[in-house]
Amino acid sequence: MQTKNDAGQVTEINLWRKNLTRFPAEVFGHPLLEVLNLSENRLASIPDVVGHLAHLRTLDLGHNQLSSLPESLGQLVNLSDYLYLHDNRLTWLRESLFAGMRRLGYLNLSNNRLAQLPDSIGKLIGLEEFRADNNPLGRLPETFGQLTRLRELHLRNAGLHEVPPQVRCLTRLNVLDLRGNRLETIPEWIGEMKELVKLDLRWNKIRRFDGLGALRACSCRVLL
Repeated sequence: MQTKNDAGQVTEINLWRKNLTRFPAEVFGHPLLEVLNLSENRLASIPDVVGHLAHLRTLDLGHNQLSSLPESLGQLVNLSDYLYLHDNRLTWLRESLFAGMRRLGYLNLSNNRLAQLPDSIGKLIGLEEFRADNNPLGRLPETFGQLTRLRELHLRNAGLHEVPPQVRCLTRLNVLDLRGNRLETIPEWIGEMKELVKLDLRWNKIRRFDGLGALRACSCRVLL
């Protein structure tokens, strides 16, 4: 399915669930493309020339079979709406991947095999929602604290032994999902996060949470 602008130029292409095994070359015939949906296919690789789609605002590569991403993906500096990479086979991400994506608002890396995130994730200063559920991360890079516009952070089943200290810098955070980790204590500074409206700590083994009362006093919904 294609969507065109008033000048008849294709700006959106939806190839969701088309059983594709190769990246469709015809996409590159539309230089003004802004939205590309290739989710729920069988793509195992993305060509380097993806970086030529310079006008993309949204790219959906979720639910494929990707184990790596080309360096040229980082050239998509106009991605401002969504980047879906969830439900793939990613085990690592290039350090340069996010360096130029300063306008990106939403990033989903859930359901991959990522053991760490690149430091360049701190360059995503426009990010408002981040999802990395079901990855064996264990920790976040120090640069994550630079994502001060974040409003939602989802780290369910991320192998965390502590609440990442970088979260303390995310003062606009409304939703924090830490379900299914290995948390035993919750730092008192969590109670200082006055913008939180939902904190989900289910399926951990919480023994101590000194900031609980302060959060509930601010009408934050805390799930234990």
